[in-house]
Amino acid sequence: MEIERQEYIDYMTFKKVGKPIFVELFGPLVGLPEEWAAQGATPEEIGMTAFGFDSVRRHDIEINTGLLDTGVDQVLDENEEYVITLDSLGRKMKMIKATATLPLPLNHPVTDMDSWLTIKHRYEFREDRLSPDWEQNARTALESGALLVAAIPGGFDEPRQLLGEENLCYAYYEQPELIHDILSTIGDTAYRVLDLVSAKIRVDQLSVHEDMAGKSGSLVGPLQIDEFIAPYYRKVWDLLESRGAKIFRQDSDGNMNSVIDSFLKAGVTEMYPMEPAAGMDIVEIRKKYGKKLAMSGGIDKHVLRQSREAIRKELEYKLQPLMQEGGMIFGLDHRITNGTPLENYRYYVKTARELLGLDPHPEPGWARMAF
Repeated sequence: MEIERQEYIDYMTFKKVGKPIFVELFGPLVGLPEEWAAQGATPEEIGMTAFGFDSVRRHDIEINTGLLDTGVDQVLDENEEYVITLDSLGRKMKMIKATATLPLPLNHPVTDMDSWLTIKHRYEFREDRLSPDWEQNARTALESGALLVAAIPGGFDEPRQLLGEENLCYAYYEQPELIHDILSTIGDTAYRVLDLVSAKIRVDQLSVHEDMAGKSGSLVGPLQIDEFIAPYYRKVWDLLESRGAKIFRQDSDGNMNSVIDSFLKAGVTEMYPMEPAAGMDIVEIRKKYGKKLAMSGGIDKHVLRQSREAIRKELEYKLQPLMQEGGMIFGLDHRITNGTPLENYRYYVKTARELLGLDPHPEPGWARMAF
């Protein structure tokens, strides 16, 4: 079912409880559609439209707050196993065809201030960061009931793309002036772009992608967030919030428990996908933070490869009444894994709808809610 824009905003900001929202956040991993087809899945099931997931109409405001002049990647090497490309930053990127959905960099363009200065201009403000028709298109989308979304580069993720994870973590201590300059540049550009946008039309949601944690925890702690990332976040979010923005949505896999407090202080209002296998328990987080933090995801994708009893147990815990008080988009914590039986997925959807009090026979529809 398509949810009205204002209904969605009210639900995610705890103003109104309303009907629970149930979605598929990311969809199947590479290879799962073929597995399901062999198990008798319909085209609608493979296409994820058969399950009646909720959706909200949305519009990405046509701006660029990150890297400019990206161009087309050049293929350097390809075989049945992988493809290696050269991207616009000069990075060699390797994609494993059978399992991967994202390529991994084999090298990085920034090692010090001098190498950063050679590409810094590609992160600085230019008028062409705003599409010529951005305003008209945003107003048309708003009139159709769409949520207006703006995105900014990650405060951890973008420097990670430039330096690599290990070098970035060293640089916080050995080259702090470099990281400050990177984030100051990106922050100034994002602010100037979104100042122009929000002076003309209200942004509903600010989105940022980080992916800064693994099972053992975040790759940076509260000290690094408070010194480097929070000033960048607050500069942009304070502007948009003062002009009516309601949702600041952060995407990060892994165990983020140790840094939730820091990101709440930095302005974040929602986090996802809340991976149970990495120690993220949405029920315990809700008990601790209440209405300070909205969430999406949180249902253990790995349980779907187990028994029906295990699936029901997981759902009865994660979908309990405490979690149905708004500010929670129910869904798997990431892509549906290979080896998930089609019958188990059908049972998962049916049981979740039952526990949430949703229509057991919904109209078709699939929303990728990860935005």
